Amino acid sequence: MLVAEKNRLHSATMSVQPRLQAHIAYLEQELADLDDDLSRRIWESPLWRDKENLLRSAPGVGPVLARTLLFDLPELGTLNRKQIAKLVGVAPLNRDSGRQRGHRQIWGGRAVVRTALYMGTLAATRYNPVIKAFYERLLVAGKPRKMALIACMRKLLTILNAMMLHQTPWQLAP
Repeated sequence: MLVAEKNRLHSATMSVQPRLQAHIAYLEQELADLDDDLSRRIWESPLWRDKENLLRSAPGVGPVLARTLLFDLPELGTLNRKQIAKLVGVAPLNRDSGRQRGHRQIWGGRAVVRTALYMGTLAATRYNPVIKAFYERLLVAGKPRKMALIACMRKLLTILNAMMLHQTPWQLAP
């Protein structure tokens, strides 16, 4: 709604703009209040605080991705790597029919989680040494940037799934 109101503001007449600006300010305040309330509730619960800290120990995982995974993907840490990738929608699925062999594509899954994971993976390709090396290796092998990024999304999700399963924070292998 906030984005819609900001877009509407650009095409609104001068007489309506003050009301739209007031509504935008109200929505922004409500969003800030909800974020504060969510942060407070996570901080007050040792279980949720530990889970969020565990996820945020991985480079590239910020508060938005950690909370999206916690609340929109409660299966994290309970499924194997293939199941969790398919559930989020980052598993390559075939579109074959008879003798025709199509390209593998990602589709389905939880779009909210996939969107947050995409942004987290963009950060991880710069700051997470494991994901960065994997991304660069795929690019050198000739993979398109978007395909390499999707593969990194799956790898990051698999790593986070294993971290939650074993309850171990991020650590770089020696």
